[in-house]
Amino acid sequence: QDFEASNWTYDPFAGQYYWHRFFHHQPDLNFENPEVQRALFDVLDFWLGMGVDGLRLDAVPYLYEAEGTNCENLPQTFEFLRKFRSYVDEHYPNRMLLAEANQWPEDSAAYFGTGDMCHMNFHFPLMPRMYMALAMEDRFPIIDILEQTPEIPESCQWASFLRNHDELTLEMVTDEERDYMRRVYARDPKARINLGIRRRLAPLMNNDRRRIELMNIMLLSLPGTPVLYYGDEIGMGDNYYLGDRDGVRTPMQWNGDRNAGFSRANPQQLLLPVIIDPEYHYEAVNVEVQESNVNSLLWWMRHTLATARRYKSLSRGSIEFLQVNNPKVLSFIRHYEDETILTVVNLSRNAQAVSFDLSKFEGYFPEEVFSMNRFPKIRKTPYMVALGSYGYFWLKLVKDTEGDAVRPSLDKPFANVYRWQQLFTGKSREKLETEILPGYYRASRWFGGKARTILRIAITDTIPVTGLDRAKLLVTEVYYSSGENELYQLPVCFSPLSSISQDDENFNKKVIARAVVGDDEGYLCDATFDNRFLAGLFHLMTGREGWQGKSGHVSGIKSTANEALKEKFANGEPEPELMGAEQTNTSIRYHNELCFKLYRRIENGVSPEVEMCSALSDRTSFRNLPRFLGSVNYEQSRSNRYSLGILQDYVPNEGDAWQLSLDQLKRYYDDVLAKLHAGIALPDLPKLSGDPVKLPELMHELLGEAWLGMVEKLAERTADMHLALASLESDPAFAPEPFTTLYQRSIYQAMCEQVKRTVILIREIKSTLPEEQQQLCSLLLQKHKQILQQFDPVRAEKIDTLKIRIHGDYHLGQVLYTGKDFVIIDFEGEPAKSLSERKIKRSVFRDISGMLRSFDYAAFNVLHRGSSVFRSEDRAVLEQWADRWSFYVGQHFIDTYFEKTAGCDIVPADPKQREHLMRAYLMNKAVYELNYELNNRPLWADIPLRGILKILEC
Repeated sequence: QDFEASNWTYDPFAGQYYWHRFFHHQPDLNFENPEVQRALFDVLDFWLGMGVDGLRLDAVPYLYEAEGTNCENLPQTFEFLRKFRSYVDEHYPNRMLLAEANQWPEDSAAYFGTGDMCHMNFHFPLMPRMYMALAMEDRFPIIDILEQTPEIPESCQWASFLRNHDELTLEMVTDEERDYMRRVYARDPKARINLGIRRRLAPLMNNDRRRIELMNIMLLSLPGTPVLYYGDEIGMGDNYYLGDRDGVRTPMQWNGDRNAGFSRANPQQLLLPVIIDPEYHYEAVNVEVQESNVNSLLWWMRHTLATARRYKSLSRGSIEFLQVNNPKVLSFIRHYEDETILTVVNLSRNAQAVSFDLSKFEGYFPEEVFSMNRFPKIRKTPYMVALGSYGYFWLKLVKDTEGDAVRPSLDKPFANVYRWQQLFTGKSREKLETEILPGYYRASRWFGGKARTILRIAITDTIPVTGLDRAKLLVTEVYYSSGENELYQLPVCFSPLSSISQDDENFNKKVIARAVVGDDEGYLCDATFDNRFLAGLFHLMTGREGWQGKSGHVSGIKSTANEALKEKFANGEPEPELMGAEQTNTSIRYHNELCFKLYRRIENGVSPEVEMCSALSDRTSFRNLPRFLGSVNYEQSRSNRYSLGILQDYVPNEGDAWQLSLDQLKRYYDDVLAKLHAGIALPDLPKLSGDPVKLPELMHELLGEAWLGMVEKLAERTADMHLALASLESDPAFAPEPFTTLYQRSIYQAMCEQVKRTVILIREIKSTLPEEQQQLCSLLLQKHKQILQQFDPVRAEKIDTLKIRIHGDYHLGQVLYTGKDFVIIDFEGEPAKSLSERKIKRSVFRDISGMLRSFDYAAFNVLHRGSSVFRSEDRAVLEQWADRWSFYVGQHFIDTYFEKTAGCDIVPADPKQREHLMRAYLMNKAVYELNYELNNRPLWADIPLRGILKILEC
């Protein structure tokens, strides 16, 4: 019981008796006395005047006393509360009053009034029934009490909770239910107090993580605003041997230091001791430990709370319980405006299946809100869901046409703030992270996660740009439904409405959102479209000042050649120009002499391009690359350093080798068609060989001396690049390493795995492809064992060669033609791969195979893609000539390359070993291309399909 034998206690100092509803150390105030009320309002002024946002009105039903009543819910109490609320609203707007009225729903709801008393009220009867439903494995207690809960004013809200600083009260249950709850949750009589149980959430759940999660999911799903008790987010224990309710009021466990980090005082001076129960010991259960473990309860709580906040239906929506034939499953629909969430909860320790009638949502898809994965479409028939032990689902019901990360309208501001910095704090930041940036990123060419489902985008740092008032560099982390998170940098600035025309062809690329800052309305823009920011980048790379953010520092790293830039541009910085080519990165040209590449996706560590270009420029004689001049880094600590961009010489050029090849191919096909009338014979297609192959006279004539000379030059520059990289022997990051049988086995395994995964993919999607491609896929499936056999020689014998740092993403598009020579660019490797994977040392045949497959792509691209001008009957004939062009151009490239690298161990001296490596890497590259095309451009899949079959034939 929570009262004493008498409500009156004698005070020897006053010489009078005083009234207390509860214990004698809790005297009641006499609210009948106007002076008491005035004194109370003075206290109210003190705390709210200091900035307190809300007040909890403890035991609010017992303010007044009256003879012949139980002193609860008296009219005078409601009258005073209206007066109290009116005073708060008049003098302290936007403050909140929370009632603590431990009563049945219909009595407790009276403390909302008509919206003129308390803003919120604890829902005491719901709390024990959630525990009861879990123990009984029956949904009835929850549904029953919520059906008894009356409607409340629109401006009011229930406060739902699992635990608080008092006991788990069992006043609002029947005697039988109270007996059951005590037997289940408080077998030790010492854990019981008054009419409740003095235990925390984790001990009540026997420290079962699944049950703890389930209780929190119900708390966040059911009507009301969730109130969390400190420590429950990390699964803190209790100590009911302390007496009274002190066992659940022990110090918060911040870390494993003295007093659990709660206080630096002598432990004996603490009012209550820290928890040292072995299962919940503060050294094991604390915030610091769980902060470092993303699978901890703390991280799960953060993620779940952030997810729940995205859906207004979970807080303000209506509730409709679904009647299903399995009482162990609680299911209901929360609906708010055009948002509908289906919650399904398994109250049982065993797996359960349940079906419900969702026919009114026919055609919708249930989308699991944590992963964004879609479940099968809802039809008129009952919808079946299976749940594991204590399993749960939050399912958003979406139409098939609804996509994720849609860009919001730019017709109205998303935020109205006083200062520019406030766009990146509070609710404005939350809108940016959840509504604005996901849509903008998905619509941006440089964003690499388009095929993945974005959960949210978090702004991890905001870095002011020195010299610009309304410009920042944002460091953002993209969270996906599966796979690793990714970091992207986004330079932003604020531009007035008048400065940007909606007719601008770059409007949608440039503008992120509309906003009001102070007296100015304008656009939050990508700052790479602002020349002031681009000029600031150049100053960053040539000056000494950096940009300081909240979490890290941005600075320029200069090369030995960088100092000359200061002198060259001493009279003024070069004019910047954003280069128009849409790529995964953003390139800026300065005065047609310099080029800065801004990496959009960033990773911890030095970029491979920065590492390789600086090494090749400063430590080798290789000059067929843009000279390295510097880079920009973002540094959080010594171990967390990110490359943001690279500064190099700008290379004037006549286009890349890809375009050069396409132009030559058009002439080649025209010549072939012209000579076909003379009855020329199709040259043989020889077997792939590690030895030089003689070029047939007809092919020599059709290709021409000029083109063959260009191919030779390209092969020589490729060899020069590899030889230069192999020469960096003193640097561990570049030093060549010999092939070993263990390494050969690992690359064999990787090549085979890729084939097997691709075969699975083909079987899944073959029926969706055009008929011609289906036929090619069927042929490939028949021969997939032969494909695997292409890799057998790689593991069969030791290969005498070296692995080195290579380009990693080598093809015709990565080579610029200056009119006289070739310059190799983009040393960052495959952007989709991780930074560490792009730095792995590999065989040069990986680069060689990339170039050979690029020749093949060019040959068939001219025939079948883009602006092909050939008749269908001509294309059928020319396909065989395309094979000859691809083979003989590629073979001429290889022969030249082998001649240039003769005597260097980056290529095996044995022609047979060269053939084995070339065949394996060519097949591996073609299979990789097929996988990519099937996932991204299915209509292009015929090129790698033909390439694979051709490799088998050669």
